[in-house]
Amino acid sequence: MRNLRNILYENWEPPAQFRGRLLTASTWDLANDSVLCTVGPTETDALIELVRITTKSTSHEHTIITSWDAPCPNPDLSCDEVLSLHYFGDTLTACLVLAGGDIVVVREEPLAGEDRIEIVGSVDAGITAANWSPDEELLAITTKADTVVFMSRSFEGTTDVAMTAEDLKASNHVSVGWGKKETQFKGKGAKALRDPTMPEKTDEGVLSPNDDSRVSISWRGDGAYLAISTIEGGARRLIRVYSREGVLDSVSEPVDGLEGALSWRPVGNLIAGIQRLGDRIDVVFFERNGLRHGQFSLRLTPEQLHLEGQHIGLSWNSDSTVLAVVLADCIQLWTMGNYHWYLKQEIRTSFLLPTNSVVWHPEKLLRFITAASDSIGIIEHIFTTTRGPMTPPLDYGVVAVIDGQFIKITPLRTANIPPPMALHELKVRSNAIDVAFSAEASMVAVLHQKGIAVFEWKSVAASSSPPMLTGQVTFEKDGLPEGRSHQISFADMRGLLVLQRDALGASLKRYDFNSDTGRMDEIPSKITPTSEISTLSSFSQDGSTYPFVQGKTGDLHSLAFGEHTLSHCNFPHYLPWSEVASYGEDHIAYGMSGNGHLYANSRLLVKNCTSFLVTPAHLIFTTTNHLLKFVHITNVNDLEVPHDDPEKDERCRSIERGARLVTAMPTSLSLVLQMPRGNLETIFPRAMVVAGIRKLIEEKNYRKAFTHCRTQRVDMNILYDHAPEQFMANVALFIDQVKKITYIDLFLSSLRKEDVTESMYKETRVLDNLENGIHAVNGTNAALPQLPLLAQSSKVNRICDAVLEVLKTRTATNLQNIITANVCKSPPALDDGLLVVAQLMKDDAAMADKAVEHICFLADVNKLYDNALGLYDLDLALLVAQQSQKDPREYLPFMQHLQEMTELRRRFSIDDHLGRHAKALVHLHALDTFTELQTYTQKYALYQSALSIYRYNPDQHATITSLYAEYLESKSSFKEAALAYESLHNYPKATSCYLSSGPSSWRETLFCALSQTPPLSGPALTDLATSLYDALIESKDYFAAGTIQLEYLSSIHNACRAFCRGYFFADALHLVALKNVPELLEEVIDPGLGEALASSTELLAECKAQLLAQVPRIRELRAKALADPLAFYEGERGGDGELPDDVSVAASSRLSTNRSLFTRYTGKGSQGQSLGTAGTGVSRATSKNRRREERKRARGKKGSVYEEEYLVASVGRLIERVESVRGEVGRLVVGLVRRGMWERARAIEGSLKEVVGMCEGCIPEVFGTSEVPASSAEAGENGYRAVGGDAVLQESIEAAGKRKEPPVIRAFEKLSLLGT
Repeated sequence: MRNLRNILYENWEPPAQFRGRLLTASTWDLANDSVLCTVGPTETDALIELVRITTKSTSHEHTIITSWDAPCPNPDLSCDEVLSLHYFGDTLTACLVLAGGDIVVVREEPLAGEDRIEIVGSVDAGITAANWSPDEELLAITTKADTVVFMSRSFEGTTDVAMTAEDLKASNHVSVGWGKKETQFKGKGAKALRDPTMPEKTDEGVLSPNDDSRVSISWRGDGAYLAISTIEGGARRLIRVYSREGVLDSVSEPVDGLEGALSWRPVGNLIAGIQRLGDRIDVVFFERNGLRHGQFSLRLTPEQLHLEGQHIGLSWNSDSTVLAVVLADCIQLWTMGNYHWYLKQEIRTSFLLPTNSVVWHPEKLLRFITAASDSIGIIEHIFTTTRGPMTPPLDYGVVAVIDGQFIKITPLRTANIPPPMALHELKVRSNAIDVAFSAEASMVAVLHQKGIAVFEWKSVAASSSPPMLTGQVTFEKDGLPEGRSHQISFADMRGLLVLQRDALGASLKRYDFNSDTGRMDEIPSKITPTSEISTLSSFSQDGSTYPFVQGKTGDLHSLAFGEHTLSHCNFPHYLPWSEVASYGEDHIAYGMSGNGHLYANSRLLVKNCTSFLVTPAHLIFTTTNHLLKFVHITNVNDLEVPHDDPEKDERCRSIERGARLVTAMPTSLSLVLQMPRGNLETIFPRAMVVAGIRKLIEEKNYRKAFTHCRTQRVDMNILYDHAPEQFMANVALFIDQVKKITYIDLFLSSLRKEDVTESMYKETRVLDNLENGIHAVNGTNAALPQLPLLAQSSKVNRICDAVLEVLKTRTATNLQNIITANVCKSPPALDDGLLVVAQLMKDDAAMADKAVEHICFLADVNKLYDNALGLYDLDLALLVAQQSQKDPREYLPFMQHLQEMTELRRRFSIDDHLGRHAKALVHLHALDTFTELQTYTQKYALYQSALSIYRYNPDQHATITSLYAEYLESKSSFKEAALAYESLHNYPKATSCYLSSGPSSWRETLFCALSQTPPLSGPALTDLATSLYDALIESKDYFAAGTIQLEYLSSIHNACRAFCRGYFFADALHLVALKNVPELLEEVIDPGLGEALASSTELLAECKAQLLAQVPRIRELRAKALADPLAFYEGERGGDGELPDDVSVAASSRLSTNRSLFTRYTGKGSQGQSLGTAGTGVSRATSKNRRREERKRARGKKGSVYEEEYLVASVGRLIERVESVRGEVGRLVVGLVRRGMWERARAIEGSLKEVVGMCEGCIPEVFGTSEVPASSAEAGENGYRAVGGDAVLQESIEAAGKRKEPPVIRAFEKLSLLGT
C-alpha cells in the first residue's frame, strides 16, 4: 500500500571545460557524501579525469581529483572504457577497471613511497566485466579469454577459473514448473483436450536478436556468491553461479530470449534477468541453483517494445525493496507486494551509459545516481502511504496505490479488500507520479507523466460508485514543462498545487477549475517560498485543506495565505515524512527522519520509529522493537511516549515483525497494518477502542458505546464507571438506546463492584481541568467526587435499582429485564424477583411461566425453590420446583403435608426445613407452646433469640436464662455463666463459675461467696481466699494477692511480702506504719528491696550483654549482604569471586531468558518452567517444605539467611522489655532511697540509664531501611510468586527491604536526690 514519492532530484551537467568530452562512470563517495565520476576516455582523447561532485545548499561544486592519459593497450578497441569505478572511503582510494585490461588505483592521500596513480594489475587479453564484492574485499573480473579472476583488496590474484562448455553439466535441473501452465490443475477433461502429437514446449536457450553480447557480474548481498551472465558458444546466454572461493555452484536452465541484464537481489533469494519475447519483455527470476522462479512483464508502449538498440539493465537497491529497470528513455522503479509487481515510478532520461547507469546508494536505501553521457542525476524517493483524512466522520480509510497507469483506490472502512486487488481502479493517460486526496476524500488528484487528472467521488461511503474523471491538465513537451513535476496536493476544493523542479530549483504551480470553461487552467502563483522546497503536503481542518511546504532545513511554511502560520512548528532538520495536526487553536508538526527519529515540532520523541500517522486523538507509530504505540495528543512538551510494556500499558501493543501503518479509522476504532509480505491486517487496538468508547459515553451515545463493548469484548462496567453521575441521570436514555432486551440483560449480568476505570481501563491521558474550553462532563476529565461509603459499596445495587425504577412502568415489554435486575444485585434479590413472578401468577399465567423459566436460568433453581418456600407461597414453590430437576416424589408429599397444616404451624415447618431457626422460634412463640419452644431452643442453641422474645415475660425469661447459664457453663464460658447465675440469685453456682473463670474475678468470687444464704465463713472462706491468693501469686498480680492476705487472711507479714515482690514498696511501708509493726521494716521490707535489686541488676546486665552482641552482628550481616549478595543469599561463593556471566544481579524490568539472582524466589526455574505457572506444582511436599522453612526462619540460626531478621526482632523485643520494667525500677530506686540505701539506688539507676542509652543509640541503625536488591519485590508486583520453602525466603527478603516501625522509648529522667 506504499508509493514511491520523490523528495530529491538534482542534476549536474559538466561545465564548459569538459565540453565535448563524455561522462563514462560514476560511484558514491560515502566518506564525503558526494559523487565520483570519470570524464573520458574517448576515441579522440585518451585523457581520464576523476571528478568529485559535492552538493551544496543551492548548487553543485566539482573538484578534479586527478587526471591521466589512458591509451588503450588492446588494438581491438577504438578507445578504452571504464567498466568499474569504486571508491574506498576508509583509504580514500578510487579503483578503476578498464576494458583494455588495466586496473588503476588513484590515491587521494598517498603515503610515503606510494604513487598517486598506479596501475596495480593488467590483463593482457582484456576485461569484459568487473565488480567488487559488497564487503569490498574481493574483486571479480571476467576476461575476453573466458576466465574469471578473483583478486583481493591488495590486488593479489586468489583464484583463476576458466568458463567452458563443461560447466553446463554442473547442474542437473529438476524443474517443478513454478508458475507454468502445465502444472496448473484444470479438471478431468484437460488431458483429453490436449493434442498428444504436440509436445510440450521446452526452452533451448535461443539467443535474443537484441543481445549486446556483454558480460554481467552481480554479487549476492552477503558476498558469499556471485552470478556471471555470458554467452556460451555464441548460441546461448548462460548464468553461472560461483562461490566466493571460485567454485562453480550452478548454471541456469535454458531460457529463450535471455539477455545480458543481471542483478542478484541482496537478500539472496532471486537473480533477476531480462527475457525478450515476440510480444513482450519479461523480468525473469532464477534461484541460486539456476532454476526459474517466476517473472513479470514490463509495461511498455509499442514504441518502447520495438525500439532498436535498446539494451535493458537491472539493479536492486540495497535493501531489496526496489528493482530499477533501465530502459533507453526512462528508468522504471518496481516493487513487489503480496506476489504482485507494482510499477511505482517512471523517470524520463536520455543517453544513459551502457553499463552501471544506475548506482544505488549503499546506505540511503532509495537514493541513486543516474549516469548519462552528458549529466549526472541524484534522485531520492521515500516510501509513503497516500491516505485520505482520518478525522471522523470522514475517516473512510481511503488509500491509493500507484501501479503504472492505474491508481488502485480502496476505502478500507467499507471494503476491506487486500492488495493487489482494489475496490476501484482509476486509469490515467501515462504512468502516475503522485496522488493526493481532498480534505473530504471526495476528490482524487493524480499527477502523471503527461499531466494531471482529477476524479470526483460522489459517495465515498457507498462502495458501488467509482470516482469519475471531472478535470484534467495536459503538460507541454510530453511531460517536461520547464522542469519535472514530482508532487501534488490540493490547495482547496477547487485548486491544485504541483511541485516542479528544474535547473533553477523547486517551484510551485497552481491549477484551478474554471467554472466558465469547465477546464482546469494554470493561474499565476502568488507563492514565493523563502527557501528551497523539498516536500509539498497538506493537512485538513474543519473540512478544509491547508497546504504547506517543508524546506531543506526542516522549516515549514504555510501556503494558506496567512490564515495559519507554522513557523513555530519547524523541525531541527529536514524530515522526509511530515504531518501537521491541529490541537485546539494551535498546530503541531510531526516528522520522521530516515533513521527513525520521530519529532513533534523540534522535540525528539523516539529514535526507533518505522512508520507513523496522526488521528485527532492519538499519534500512532510503530517501532523497530515490533511494537505499536499510542501517544495522546496534547501540548508538545506534555506528549508522553509509553514504555515498551505491552503487558501493562494499553498504549503499547506487540505487532508482527516489520509491520507498517497504513491508515487509521477512529470511527470504527480500527487500524490497518501492512505486513512485510504485503498482506493487510485490520486490528482494533485497545487504546483506540477504549478512547472511542469514552468519547461516545461523553456524547451520551450509549447504543454505539455498548455495541463496541460487545464486539470488542470490553468490560461493560466502563459504561457506568467512566461517568457515574451522568449514567445515573440517563438510565432511561440508556435503556431506550440499547433497547434490545437481551442486550440490557447482558449489561446487567456484567456488572460488578470493581471500578474498571481504575484498574483495567485506567485513563492514561493527562487531562486539564478545561479541555477545548469545555468543562469536563460529570468529572470525566477531572477527579470524580467522593461518593458516600454506602454508594461506593453498592454500585451494582444502585444501577439495578435505577433500572428497576425506569422499568416499573414497562412490565409488558421488559419483564425479563426486571427479573434480571433483581437477580443481578449483590447479594441477589431473589425474593423480589420471585414476588414479581407471584404477582404475574395472579395476573397472567403465560407470562408467569416465561418469567419463572428466565429466573431459573439466571439463578440456582435449588436456591430459588428455598426462597419460594421462604415466601410461604406454596403455589410459587411448586412452579419453581417444576422447572428444576427434582423428582416430584421428593417435593409433592412435602407440599401436601404443608398444605394440611395451619398457617402458623406451616410457617414454622417451612422455616425449620429451611434452617431459619430464629424465625421458626417466633412462630412457636405465636403458637404459645412454651415447652416445645424450650426444647427447640436447647436443640439449636437459640437462647439469645428466646431471651429477646421473652424479655417482657419475667417467668419465661428466667427459665430461658437458667437454661442459657447451664449451656454457657457446659461450653466453659464461666464468666458469662456466672453473670447469668448471679442475675438469678443462684450465688453458689455463681461462686463456682467465677472461681473457674480465673483469679482476675477474685472480687466477684468473694462477693458471691459472702452473698450466699448463709454466707460462706470460717474455714471454707479461708480456703477460698487462700486458693485465690495462690492463683494471684502465680499470675503475678502481687497487689491483689497482698490485698487478700490483708483483708481476708489477716496476715500483715505476707501482705507486705506480696507488695515487695510486686515492687509496691510505698504500699508496704504504708501498711507497716498503719498497723504499727516497725519490726517488719528489717524483716520484710529490707530483704524485699535486696531481692528486687538483685533481680533488676541481673536483668539489666543481660540486656546490656545482648545489645553488645547482637547490634554488631546485625551490622556485619548487612555489610556482607551489600558486598556480595550472591554469597549472602545463595552461599555459592565468597566475596572475592566473580559472578557468572549468565547471572544478573540487577533485576530487569523486561522479561529475560537469563536467570537473575532472585530467580528461585520469583517462580522461574532454570529447567524451562514457564512464568506464572508455579502454582501448578504445589503439593503436600511443597507445604511440608514451607513449614520446614518457617521453622528455620523462626529459629534464626546463626549463619542462615534468616539470622538478621531474627536479630532485629530480638532487639525490638529487648527494647520493649526494658521499657516495661522502667516503672518497677523507678519504684525500686525510690524505695531504696527511703530506706537510706543511697549507693544501691545510684547503682541500679546508673545501670538503667546505661541500658536505656544503648537502646536509644541502636534504634536508628537497627530499624532503618535495609538496602537489599529490589528483584524480589518486583516479582510480587509482576504477579510471579514463589511457592513452598522459597516463598518463605522471598517473604523474609521483602520484609527486610521494608522500613521497620522502631519501638518507642521514653526519655530517661534521673532522680535529682541521687546527684550526678
